[in-house]
Amino acid sequence: MHFGQLNMLVWLWSVVGLVAFLIWAKRHRKGAVERFAQEQLVDELANCFHPKKAKIKQVLLVGIFVFSVLALIRPQWGFQWREVKRQGIDILVVVDTSKSMLTQDVKPNRLERTKFAVQDLLKKLKGDRIGLIAFSGASFLVCPLTVDYGGFQASLKGLNVDTIPRGGTNLAKAIQEAIKDYDETASEHKAIVIVTDGDDLEGDPITAAKKAKEKGIKVYCVGIGSDEGELIQLKREDGQATFLKDREGNYVKSRLNENLLKQIALITGGIYVRASGSQFGLDLIYERELSKLEKRDIEEKMEKRYFERFQFPLAAALLLLVVETCLSTRKKQI
Repeated sequence: MHFGQLNMLVWLWSVVGLVAFLIWAKRHRKGAVERFAQEQLVDELANCFHPKKAKIKQVLLVGIFVFSVLALIRPQWGFQWREVKRQGIDILVVVDTSKSMLTQDVKPNRLERTKFAVQDLLKKLKGDRIGLIAFSGASFLVCPLTVDYGGFQASLKGLNVDTIPRGGTNLAKAIQEAIKDYDETASEHKAIVIVTDGDDLEGDPITAAKKAKEKGIKVYCVGIGSDEGELIQLKREDGQATFLKDREGNYVKSRLNENLLKQIALITGGIYVRASGSQFGLDLIYERELSKLEKRDIEEKMEKRYFERFQFPLAAALLLLVVETCLSTRKKQI
């Protein structure tokens, strides 16, 4: 036997509670009767009450609860094999992990806010494969395309500014890595989603975007940060806060480079969204664009489909309910 929702067994506590209540009610009723009349008068006063039928009604009530819980846990037996197809698209999420993502013009900082937004995106996926690329001065495939959303989430949580040892920001390398990591599936099933402040220090992201267009891959960009920018706050080994300086000793201020991200999106036929406090942008990209892309068969497998048998305990509960309702505790008068 198999059960579809064993978590519903928690409702068995309602049966325990019912039994405890019936025991308490019986004792309370007995005490009330003893206070009302002398023991020898009780039988005479309650001559129309049938105690055995009252006990049967209580047993029936407990049975109703038990069979109802059995119906809730969905007993199943017997099965047949069915072919199950998983359909979806491939989404590579490319996240900037350079030190500029520690800037706190977005709370708690740009990188942490990005990780929260990607987790929210994950909740919308239904069968789509998703992968994760981190980049700064170099790029690295942190999580290959997968339908194991739990594994993806674990990789996402581990992202930090030390994920890529090489410093700097090379957006072109990130796009090239994403193109390379895609398999031979048709281009209409592929998408690259980049989350960055657009602060590119090396490489040629425009050329990389043109290559993505040649492959038929759309690039969607989410810009995070502000036009004014803010100093990049770091933590020293002693836990004290400090600010990042360049080689000349000047404080580094990171600003959002929207123009670059808009160009990349425009070249590939994607869209650009600026992250804000109320709307990060990933949800918007998924609902307007990604969810409308043509889906393909990602996985085919044979799966056991059990036959539902909850009808039997449910029917038993309803039958007991009818009997309990119709059963009277009054004695037949002769």
